[in-house]
Amino acid sequence: MNTVYDKEVRLKLLKLLEQDHNLTQREMNQKMGVSLGKVNYCLTELAKKGMIKVERFQKHQKKSAYLYRLTPTGIEEIAKLTIQFLKYQVHQYDEIKAEIEYLSKEINKIDSEFCNDPALKEVLKKILT
Repeated sequence: MNTVYDKEVRLKLLKLLEQDHNLTQREMNQKMGVSLGKVNYCLTELAKKGMIKVERFQKHQKKSAYLYRLTPTGIEEIAKLTIQFLKYQVHQYDEIKAEIEYLSKEINKIDSEFCNDPALKEVLKKILT
């Protein structure tokens, strides 16, 4: 669980549990847009690492339900992951901005009137100033 994608999923899952610890795994998977298996795997790993505590209780006569409570370690992990993800996003933004600047200069070398899309020009003006 160390790729950027895995960290993003872990952060989303922890934040989701912070908001509502009564969610089922199926509700988590629907809200997050990841597979049920991925949710199950992540919950298992978070529990192993002590970031969540899984409590089982009887919901109905024949079915059990689970509560997923954040531990202090889980709350700390949210803060760490938020900072890591913010740094990653800022880095991505810087790379994309540099690419936009490069492409804009290339278009201007060819012909500044070549791009006659006013909406694009307005967005570029905001980005490049």
